[in-house]
Amino acid sequence: MNADGCEAAAILSRPGGATIAYRRLEGREPGVMFLGGFRSDMTGTKATMLEAACREAGRGFVRFDYSGHGDSSGDFLDGTIGSWRDDALAVLDEAARGPQVLVGSSMGGWIMLLAALARPARVAGLVGVAAAPDFTEDLMWNRYGADMRAALRDKGVIHVPSDYDDRDYPIAYRLIEEGRRHLLLHRPIAIHCPVRLLHGKRDADVPWTTAPRVAERLLSRDVRVFLVPDGDHRLSRDEDLARLRALVDELCGAAGR
Repeated sequence: MNADGCEAAAILSRPGGATIAYRRLEGREPGVMFLGGFRSDMTGTKATMLEAACREAGRGFVRFDYSGHGDSSGDFLDGTIGSWRDDALAVLDEAARGPQVLVGSSMGGWIMLLAALARPARVAGLVGVAAAPDFTEDLMWNRYGADMRAALRDKGVIHVPSDYDDRDYPIAYRLIEEGRRHLLLHRPIAIHCPVRLLHGKRDADVPWTTAPRVAERLLSRDVRVFLVPDGDHRLSRDEDLARLRALVDELCGAAGR
């Protein structure tokens, strides 16, 4: 245990010798579990802010790195939506304690929905931050031209520019293909817990219209969408983080009654 009350970075063993790195803060229930975005790790601004907020509130908290991300083992190009969902479920099952409010950022918003479908009894609420379900199809494949699609099929990997990294992102065809097994936005989503969706209207990566689309598909009767007029994709300004903390506090408070 560190002086700040957070357990030192721990390792969760996975099949085949793979490992998932995570950090856990002990505290009362419901806990909060943060699920990061595509090529993001658990050291990001939202994850560390939520850990500090949970420490202040005496609440449990968990953050982790997907395989091929951060301090976890594996090659990023081997990862798929299904394998990253399985990483999240392993952390939920083996590292998190009691009911959890899942907070998913960007791709993590898709993973949190899949996790809630798989473990409804463990999930007390969901908070999506620029949640991006179905992004491999809607925001990648459907936007790629014929040449890019052909290159993906033929080579198995293409590299695309990124606003968040000096290097291009490698995109594997297997990511697109496997992602089709987990698409959610063309059918009802059988999630019944409270859900809050926070999205910036100036998001250049995931259209803000995604949040209302998700809300329409959810079967929960307690779904609210919060649109930030001048918010970007990251939603990491002080005012954005304050909104996020308030939403998490709300759901944790409701679940803890």
